[in-house]
Amino acid sequence: MSDHSRPRCLWAKAPLDIVYHDHEWGVPVHDDRTLFEFLTLEGAQAGLSWSTILKKREHYRKVFDDFEIAKVAAYDQATVDALLADAGIVRNRLKVASAIGNARIALEIQAQYGSLGHYLWSFVDGKPMHNTWADVSQVPARTAVSDQMSKALAKRGFKFVGSTICYAFMQATGMVNDHTIDCFRYAEISAHA
Repeated sequence: MSDHSRPRCLWAKAPLDIVYHDHEWGVPVHDDRTLFEFLTLEGAQAGLSWSTILKKREHYRKVFDDFEIAKVAAYDQATVDALLADAGIVRNRLKVASAIGNARIALEIQAQYGSLGHYLWSFVDGKPMHNTWADVSQVPARTAVSDQMSKALAKRGFKFVGSTICYAFMQATGMVNDHTIDCFRYAEISAHA
């Protein structure tokens, strides 16, 4: 449960957003399955609000086999057709195809680097970057690091990995701490770095 009276980042207003903000956003994630989940959901979010994706997240987990990379990589046309008919997810053919294609590339990265996490965290030298934003208006939509990640992922064949999506992914998975300094989570996350 989250305490609604605590100072937090201004974007966390709806109940689901607050729970996500208070317990997940900015917490360093190294687990391959969870990283793949966030990469898929951030791609699905393109053009939509994150609140929309959070509302669909549990259903995504159900129909995408809890984002088990090998299972998603093995999806066939019948599975694709079922996903595109499922109103519980974002029914965008390109986004569904990208999740499957990205899973296949993630398997290649695991084989090459030992883990998806090791590869993705290499863009921040394996440790979180901590910003000190006083106001949410200072938080960038992309950075030189997200540009680099985006270019590298796209070169490998990943889809829906533009720099803005990569930066949102970095924020979500704790590669960067973009909680504003007045937010109670800023100090909590910084303390675990």
